[in-house]
Amino acid sequence: MSTPAVIPASRSRSPRGGADGDYARLLRRVSAAGLMQRRPWYYAVRLGLVGLAFVSGWTAFVLVGDSWWTLAVAAALAVAFAQVALVMHDVAHRQVFRLRRPTELTGRLVGNAGIGLGYGWWQDKHTRHHANPNHEELDPDVAPDVLLWSQRQARASRGLPRLIGRAQAYLFFPLLVLEGLNLHLAGVRALRNRALKHRIQEGALLFGHFATYATAVFAVLPADKALAFIAVHQGLFGVYMGCIFAPNHKGMPTLTGDERPDYLRRQVLTSRNVRGGAFTDIALGGLNYQIEHHLFPSMPTPNLRRAQVIVRDYCAEIGVPYHETGLIASYREALRHLHDVGVPLRQ
Repeated sequence: MSTPAVIPASRSRSPRGGADGDYARLLRRVSAAGLMQRRPWYYAVRLGLVGLAFVSGWTAFVLVGDSWWTLAVAAALAVAFAQVALVMHDVAHRQVFRLRRPTELTGRLVGNAGIGLGYGWWQDKHTRHHANPNHEELDPDVAPDVLLWSQRQARASRGLPRLIGRAQAYLFFPLLVLEGLNLHLAGVRALRNRALKHRIQEGALLFGHFATYATAVFAVLPADKALAFIAVHQGLFGVYMGCIFAPNHKGMPTLTGDERPDYLRRQVLTSRNVRGGAFTDIALGGLNYQIEHHLFPSMPTPNLRRAQVIVRDYCAEIGVPYHETGLIASYREALRHLHDVGVPLRQ
């Protein structure tokens, strides 16, 4: 089904519809299928496997030692870091633990201490994204920064974004090499915000990670190999993270101002699903079912595939466009959108 150019007016202005609203009916169907129930054994196995990959990567790093083969270990650790980030994502959505305390504790240990990604900063940013996906004023993921996400932003841009915006579709994947560094720095910058909860803990765990990481790399490798290891590891980590999140919303309709469709349409019409089998599910951490994830953020990842059938049929029933495409096609759509955004800057 083709991507809608604009989001149609909704039947309900209530955040999640009334008692008999579209979302309420869908939620009842999904709940009746048992898909909102937690999956503790799945997450026990998944956390164990991801933890094993993480530990094995660092063990291989020590065993390989002073060799250029360490760059292959760096690539493997980039994948492990991204999988840890995906686990942190599920933890933050309370898919793993029901209570707030174990959720936050695990999130900080996995994110801040494990991979140097600020949990508090990321959770705040991601919560605002879920509330208003693809809203140019309310969703931080489409706020103008280095890249621009709409022609309106392009016309108002200045400096580096305006320069890059002319050819941002061609520069998108090269720029992802810096995304890992950007994620680390964003967590550090957030520590200046007094509204951030547990700033001391967040900062201690973040800087503890950076110190341990640098000490380990430079203790095992000479300076030239150490710098090459960091460049490959952090660069591929950023590329992988970007490739996970780019297909989800980029190139889908955006909202501005007071445009506020009802909850169901706001989530479905701004999200894109990516078709694929088990490999795609693992590589993208289940976020290829982005529509279902946005409708039911606390739904355990392994249930999203089954929920997709219910959601897709229900959207057809009530006449809401449901967009799904292949992985390569999703990148093509995102890049085409980025190229179209730059049109005012190339004229």
